[in-house]
Amino acid sequence: MKLIADSGSTKVEWCLLEGGKVVKQIFTSGFNALMLTEEEISQYLEDELISQLGELTEKVNEVYFYGAGCIDEEVCRNVRRAIRHNIKADTIEAHSDLLGAARALFGDREGIACILGTGSNSCYYNGREIKDHVSPLGYVLGDEGSGAVLGRHLIGDVLKNQLPRELCDKFMDEYRLERSTIIRRVYKEPSANRFLASVTPFLLKNIEEPAIHRLVLNEFKSFFVRNVAQYDHYRNLPVSFVGSIAFHYQNVLHEAADALDATIDVIIKTPMEGLVKFHS
Repeated sequence: MKLIADSGSTKVEWCLLEGGKVVKQIFTSGFNALMLTEEEISQYLEDELISQLGELTEKVNEVYFYGAGCIDEEVCRNVRRAIRHNIKADTIEAHSDLLGAARALFGDREGIACILGTGSNSCYYNGREIKDHVSPLGYVLGDEGSGAVLGRHLIGDVLKNQLPRELCDKFMDEYRLERSTIIRRVYKEPSANRFLASVTPFLLKNIEEPAIHRLVLNEFKSFFVRNVAQYDHYRNLPVSFVGSIAFHYQNVLHEAADALDATIDVIIKTPMEGLVKFHS
C-alpha cells in the first residue's frame, strides 16, 4: 500500500492507496516541519496518524510526504526518520508542499505552479523537478495573495477606517473582535497567520462590494507581479493554482491574470486528487 500526505499549516490530508484506489482517507491537525524536531514529528505521527491507521500501518510499504516547511534536506531527513520510526515502509520520501502542488497540477508537463492558501508560493516546474523558485518570504515580507495577507489588509483597513463605515461595522459585529484582542492575537500569540486567514470568509461574502473587490484584486495582481512575472517566458507558460484562496476567489484571480497577460490553466482546491493520480 502507498500512503500519501499533503501537509499544510492548517491540516494534513492522508490517503492510503491500494492498486491505485483510495482505501482510506485521514485528516490530522496541520504542522510546519521546519518548526518541529524529529522527535516532535514522530510523537505527532504516533498520536494523530497511527491511531487512525490501526492495523493498516503494517501494510504500508511506500510513503510520499509533501509538507509545509520542508525547505531543505535537513528538514526532509527529520521527516523521513520520524515516519520510519512509526511506519516500517521500504520507500519513504519527503518533499516540499510546492513540489507536491507542481506534481498535482502538471504531472509530467511544464508550467508555473502556484499555491494560494493560508500562505502563498510559486515555482517553475519542468515536468520532473522545480527549476526556478521565487521565495515567498512569509506573510510579513511576502506571501502576496495569501489568506494571511488578505486578512492582514482587511483587519488593517477596518481598524484604520479605510473601508466604508457600514463594512467596518459589519466586520466588527460579525467577528466580535476588540482592538486589544486583535493586537494580542497578531503580536503576542502563536499562529498569527492562521488568525489573519480566518477572517477571509468576510471578503468572500462581500466580494461584490467595490472596496472589497478592489482589495482582493490588487493583492492578486501583486502576487502575479512579484512572483509569476519573475519566471522567464511566463506569458507563454500555463499557470495553475492550488489552495482554498485560489479556488474560492477564482473569478477575481482570473481578472488579475488577464490584467498581467498571464494564462491560468487549472485551479484546484487541494492537491490530493492530482497526487493520487501521479503516484498511481
